[in-house]
Formats: sequence, structure tokens, C-alpha cells
Amino acid sequence: MSNVVHIFFVLFSMVLLPACSRQVPEEEYDLVIRNGWVLDGLGNPAQKADVAIVGDRFVKVGAVTAAGAREIDATGKYVSPGWIDMMDQSGQVLLKNGRAENKVLMGVTSAIGGEGGTAVPAGELRAYFRTLEEQGISINFGSYYNAWQARSAVLAENITTVTDADIAAMQAQMRLAMEAGAVGMSSTAFYPPMSLLTTRELIEMSRAIAPYGGIYAAHMRDESEKLLSAIEEMITIAEQASVAVEIYHFKSAFAPHWGSEIHKAIDLVNRARSRGIDIAANQYPYTAGGTGIDATVPRWVWEEGEEEAVKLLRDPDVRSRLKTEIADPHSDRMVNNSGGWQNITLANAYNEKYTDYHGKRFTEIAELVNKDPADAAWDIMLEALPNRAYALYHLMSEGDVKAIMQQPWVSIGSDAGAAEVLGEVDAIGLPHPRAYGTFPRIIAKYVREDGLLTLADAIRKMTSLSAKRMRLSDRGVIKQGKYADVVIFDYDNIQDNATWQQPLRTPTGIDYVLVNGVVVAEQGKHTGKTPGRVLYGPGYQSQ
Repeated sequence: MSNVVHIFFVLFSMVLLPACSRQVPEEEYDLVIRNGWVLDGLGNPAQKADVAIVGDRFVKVGAVTAAGAREIDATGKYVSPGWIDMMDQSGQVLLKNGRAENKVLMGVTSAIGGEGGTAVPAGELRAYFRTLEEQGISINFGSYYNAWQARSAVLAENITTVTDADIAAMQAQMRLAMEAGAVGMSSTAFYPPMSLLTTRELIEMSRAIAPYGGIYAAHMRDESEKLLSAIEEMITIAEQASVAVEIYHFKSAFAPHWGSEIHKAIDLVNRARSRGIDIAANQYPYTAGGTGIDATVPRWVWEEGEEEAVKLLRDPDVRSRLKTEIADPHSDRMVNNSGGWQNITLANAYNEKYTDYHGKRFTEIAELVNKDPADAAWDIMLEALPNRAYALYHLMSEGDVKAIMQQPWVSIGSDAGAAEVLGEVDAIGLPHPRAYGTFPRIIAKYVREDGLLTLADAIRKMTSLSAKRMRLSDRGVIKQGKYADVVIFDYDNIQDNATWQQPLRTPTGIDYVLVNGVVVAEQGKHTGKTPGRVLYGPGYQSQ
């Protein structure tokens, strides 16, 4: 070979080699999922396909001819984007144990927490998020910052007079949280003292998050007799603050209105959406909610704080007055909403003396302790302090749950936290089956058994709908270039095994769960891997 030809050949090779090296050789896929029925997450019918992953991303969907470093045979199984929990309660517990085993084992790969706010104040939020990733988490996690957190940073707890300067300071807290990575603002105005938050305060704080693309999500002031007025408040805030709003755990929690009011509520939301209001909701697939026994006590008792409330609740004359008040059919507390004490069960007394009463109705407990049901409940509540004793409130009808689920703008949220120890209660101390069964239940009951949803639409509600809502543009779908969050499940055998009687049982039929391309659950067991990432909100500004 002449010197001229040799030099030409070397130079030509140098030009070609970098181009060739940029392509992924087929034998170097990190993981290939073979022969599964792929649900893309967008609501399209399942397609038989292979899925190839390199690093944390999908790189090919279709016929993958060469092998990966690891292969999963999904023959006869469905391959779905990872499921997104729109109402998570894991903000605190992830600092103690980032594995979130009960979440992972029911297919959750991403969770949005913060109904009650971030686990730390706004000024510490950046460090908190860094700590999660440094310690390791198995799921992707984002969080709202609560309006009451902003208010409390500015005002003492029970102050009702709010000045323009106070509002400005609250807005500054909101901006601080948004720039640190919060996904938006939450509120829980149903509960005292958070019910002191006025519509004006919520509008003005929402105005602070709107430029960042944040969402306002709320446990509304009322989910019972005044459900429609509570939704109207959400719509007003959305209109006046130009902000997207999300209704937490959408329901009609008022026994006298079962079967009727929810249809008016749905129509109210649909009419708002038709005129351009960005309003949507999430729900959990159960007819009972869970919260503290304190929710049975009239609001005024809590106006001066917990210490004063405890004194009032120990006074027999006050007790007599309270019993009369909650017997009023227009009372907005949980006894009337549930249709009576017979529809409320003790969930967690935080007291060994009452352990045998867990799962019993308060009417049954009352007979066993020879007390009025209200006295039995409130005594258990007071004896649990400083812990918050919990109850399950059977305050929804199955028909209403189904009516909500059929709305295309309703996504899925468990309203439950990660368990610090698998097989124990979740982070908020409430043994409700939703902490272990929410997502498989959607498929097992409402798709396979009831035929209420198609499988493709159920998956859409659990994936792309949530991702789009939360501005997670790279998640929620199986598509080349997107993050490789995956659930592989057996449609015929997927089952939520958690029940009211045994709420801490893990599901079956979920074979694999991947987060960012890493297998975190395999054949019903957690792998110990922690590849999760913080889901920073759209206003995040790195420093």
C-alpha cells in the first residue's frame, strides 16, 4: 500500500469510528423485556413488543433482535409504564427508610406527597431533597408545600387578622418553596386550625406559585353537605389566580347525599373545564376514608388550640353539648357524614388497652365498655395523645366511587404513606388497605371484575394522565427516550389482597417493578435497590 493510500485510509477510519461508537451496539442493551403486551400509557390498546433499556431510559420499543445484559421474559404478561401515586404521604418516612416497600410492591414508581406540606420548612427544602437522593429512595418523589406552612412561618397559629404585609410574606415563602423544587401548593382547610385559611389567602398564595407552573391541590373545606360550595371555591381560586387546581381524594362524603350530589359535583367540574378552567382530581378506590378521631369533634372545640380542646373534651357539660351538635343532620363532622357511629370503625388507638377493638364499629365498642359511642371514641382519642388516634369512616357509596372513576380527568392517589417496616402501618399510622392495595385494586376490581374501565384507560389514569398533570414530561409513557419506569403484571392474577380485616397484605400478580431502568421488585420481593430520583417542580432553580 502506498504511503498516500495508507494515510487516506487512516484518516477515513478516524472519521468513521466516532460516528459508529455513538450508536448503541445491540448486544449492549442493559435490559430487554421480551414478548410482553406493551401498554404505552396513553390509552392505546396493548401491542405485542419488546422493550429495550439502556441506563435509565427506553431506547427501543418493538422488535429487538439482539440480547441485553439482562433479559426478562414477559410472555403472556402486560408491560406498563410505572404507576404514579398522585396523593402520597411518605415525606417524613422516606428519611428513615427510602425503600417504600409497600408502594413498590403495588407498582408505584413515582409519588407526589405533601397534602400536609413538605417534611421541612421552605428554607430547608433543598437540603431535604438532596438528603433523599444521597441516602437513597426506591421511588421517584416530589412534594407540595402547604399553605398553612407558609402562614405559620409568618403568623402565630390562631391569628385571624391578616394584613397585606402578611400576605406578601406568605407569598415569599411560597416562592422560596417553588424555587427549591416544590411541585405546587397544598391546603387542608377541612381541618382546624387550617380552616382559618381564607379564600383570599389561598388566592394570593396561589398567585405566587402560578408563574412557576405550580399546581394548587386541596383537601377541600367540605366533602360532605357543602361539597358544591367547596368546589366553587376551588374554581374561584383557579380563575382569580390563573392557576391549575387539583381536588384531593374526590368524593361525596355525606350519607344523605349518596347517589345524587356527586353527579352535580362532576357536572360542576365539567362545566368549569369546558370554559378553560384547569381543574382535575384524584381518588382512591375504596368506600371508606381514614383520618383522626378528632374529625368527629365540632370545629369550634379546636379554635384555641389542642391544649384548650383537651380541657373542653374532659368537661361532661361540654361533652353533652357536643353530642347534641353532632346529632344535628346538618353537622359537618364525620359522624353525620358517615351516617352514624355504626359506620365508623377504630383503626389505631395507639394504646394496647384497645388493640382488641381495632376493626370494631364504635357502636360495638360502646357496648363493650358500657359508654355512649361518642364518649368511647373521644376517650380513646384523649388517651392516645400525643399520638393521633385513627378511625375508618365508611362515608362513600360504591356507586359514587364508580361515577368519579369514569371521569377522564380523574387520576389515582392512595392517600397513604410508605411503611417504615413492610407489613406494618404506613407513615401516618393509619391501617387502611389503600396503603398496600390501591393500584392493583383498580385493575383487579374495576377492570377485570366490574368492567368499569378498559385496561388501557385504567393504565392511562395511573401513568400518563398523572405525569402530564404533574409536568413530568419524561415519565408516564413507554416510548423511546423516556425514563424507564415499568410495571410487569399478570392480568389474570393481579390482586389487591389488603382488606378491611387484613389491611397490611401485599398484592400478588405484579412480577417486576423498574424505576429508572433498575429492577426494584421481582416476583413480589423488594430487591433493595434505591434508584429513585427527586421529582423537582417546574419552578425549580438550581444553585
